[in-house]
Formats: sequence, C-alpha cells, structure tokens
Amino acid sequence: MTSIAALGSRAKQASRHLALASTASKNAALAAAADLLVERGPEILEANLADVANAEQEGTSATVVDRLRLSHARIAGMAAGLLQVAALPDPVGEIVEGWTRPNGLVIEKLRVPLGVVAIIYENRPNVTSDAFGLCLKSGNAAFLRGSSAAIRSNTAIAGVVREGIVKAGLPDDALVLVDDTSHEAAVEFMRLRESIDCLIPRGGPSLIAAVLEHATVPYVIDGDGNCHVYVDASADLEMALDIVVNAKTQRPSVCNAAESLVVHEAVADELLTRLVPALKGVELVGDARARAIVGADRMAQATADDFGREFLDLKLSVAVVPSLDAAVDHIRTYGSGHTEAIVTRDLASARRFTREVDAAAVVVNASTRFTDGEEFGFGAEIGISTQKLHARGPMGLRELTTVKYIVTGEGQVRT
Repeated sequence: MTSIAALGSRAKQASRHLALASTASKNAALAAAADLLVERGPEILEANLADVANAEQEGTSATVVDRLRLSHARIAGMAAGLLQVAALPDPVGEIVEGWTRPNGLVIEKLRVPLGVVAIIYENRPNVTSDAFGLCLKSGNAAFLRGSSAAIRSNTAIAGVVREGIVKAGLPDDALVLVDDTSHEAAVEFMRLRESIDCLIPRGGPSLIAAVLEHATVPYVIDGDGNCHVYVDASADLEMALDIVVNAKTQRPSVCNAAESLVVHEAVADELLTRLVPALKGVELVGDARARAIVGADRMAQATADDFGREFLDLKLSVAVVPSLDAAVDHIRTYGSGHTEAIVTRDLASARRFTREVDAAAVVVNASTRFTDGEEFGFGAEIGISTQKLHARGPMGLRELTTVKYIVTGEGQVRT
C-alpha cells in the first residue's frame, strides 16, 4: 500500500493542474469517465457482488446492503450524473462581484477551487463517481477514502474513472483512492494538513464523532438526517398521506428520508388511522397521544432517543402536538438541522414554519426526499452539509469553490 502522505502529495500536485484546466478538458474527462463506467459496468458489478456477498455473510442489515449494492441501473445513473455535471456552468473563474474604489483601484472577487477535497465515506460506492465529478468540474482533486465494506467496488470504479481522466489529457491523480481502510489510516487521513484543503465526511454518527475527535484539517460535516414531516391542522390529508409515505418508504436508508412525524391534534385521529395501513412494514413508535389513537399493539412507546434518532430503516417516530408552536419546539429539540417539512394549506403557517425552523432545507407541501443535489439542479452532490460554515445543504459545484480578490491598480500607493 502507498502511504497516506504520498497519496495526499499526489492529489495536491494534481490539484495545481486542475485549477488551471479549461472547462472543455474537464467536460471531456467527465464524458470519457461516464462512457467507461457503462462500458466496464460488468467488471464493476463483479467487484460489487463480492462486496455485497461479504456484507451479507457478516450479517449486515438489509438497508446498509442496499446502500452498498450496485446494479446496471445505478451504474447508468452514476454515468448520467457525470454528464449532468459536465452540462452545468463552470464556477471557476466566475467574477462574483467587482467595484472601483475612489482611488481608482479595481477590486474583483473571483471564484477559485478549494484545492484537494477529501471525502471519507461509508458503504456507498456511487460516492466514488459522484465526488470525482463534482470535484473535477470545480477544479479540485478528489482524495477519497471509502469503507472496507466497499473497497472492491470503489477500487473498480476509481480505476475506470482514472482511465477516463487520462483520455482527456488530465492527470489521473485528479482522483486518488486510499486503499488502506484501517482505523489508523483514517485518522492519518483526517490529519493530513499539508495536502487536504477541505474534508467532507459522509457516514453515520461514529464517523462524524471520529472526525470531530481526530481531524486537524478544515471540514464540512455531512451530518445526520433526522428529518421531520409536520402535518398542520389545515393540511390536505390526502397530500399529507402521500408525502409521509414517500418520505419514509421510497428509500428509507438515505439521509433525506423522514424519520419523525409530528401531527397537529386537530387532524391526528383521521390522519393516523389512515396512515398506519399505508405504512405497511414500517415499525411505529410514538408518544402517549399517538398510541391512544393507533393502539398500543400497533405502536410501541417512543423514547427520547427514538425521537432524536436517524433510523435509516423502516421505522418512524410519531408525536401529536397541540399547535404549530409545539411542533416547532419538538423539531428544535430533536432535529438534526437537515430537512424539515410542513404540510399545510395555511400560508401564514407555512411562512412561520419556514422562518422559525432552523435547518439546511425547509420544505412546504413536498417530500423531504427532494433535498438532494440532483433534485436541486446541481447534478450530483458531494454531501449535504448540516453546519453553517462555509456551505449548508446540498453541496454542488459552487460549494466546492472559495474566492480570492484580484486588485488592479495603476501605481497607487497607500498613504
């Protein structure tokens, strides 16, 4: 295995070339990588089958295996994501703003790459392709460290993508994959200040805790998604049923799936009575008022931990509240700052909810599942930031850049 420091040095060197690369060459690399992903899909799937078989043998949960598993359709989606990114405007070199000072100095604020963007992630091999695409288009080198569970899949994808990069005349180290999946290597990765400009962790609470404990490089937290749907007193209940079922069951293993349902007491009886059979296969836990409506045999008692947990599974916590104020308080207490939704026909309630709820995304009358880079029109996403510096929400191309000031004068000196 090549040392972590050596891999980081290679990524740093590549980043200097990528910062100067033309939009045309970056788009050519993305297109070449997309073509190769589809063409070489069978060998990627063969590697992935080995990872999936190993995970199942170890007793990994079905939702985690679902994140790990690839298919021809998912590989085609990865390729399509690269082409979508290629079609997006290049943020590098954009003049964000400019002005002229009274002394004649012209000041421009220019968008530039971050440099080396490091991503440490768990189980999802599609991140290898998605992260590369966004990093490349924004002029950054992608320095990736995946999990041991997906190492065969990640290695196969990275190998194919690197071939595409070279075909377009760019350095193959535009994507560098760490093959050492040990805990010690992960800690070293998080401390590589000489190479890494920004670290983005994509994983569960244990990974985030490790980053908070060990990282010495700048990082953006892609945190938990304890997403709520609040059904207001004025909600269209047909709409509410559709939204809750979709938000919880369409793909429960992802961070923008709903984990918590909050219902106004005025509609709780009707909504919950109709919702329980619609959520077939979903384990429900709730407060005393919800259980009184549904029945203790169909809904277990929810604990504070249940209300604050990202289940990533077919499980949902339910709370019945007397008012919008109580709903907002519940979300403030247990939310993770990812995505919160309200279903309502009352414009004033919608406005209050969007103003008072503090989250990366606040949704009115739609599923939480829409908090996603592709759904927002960003192409793929590098992650969904639940912090506030420097990015928040789905991180697309612009969030992978920083700025520098260009000051142009005609001999001015300061007095």
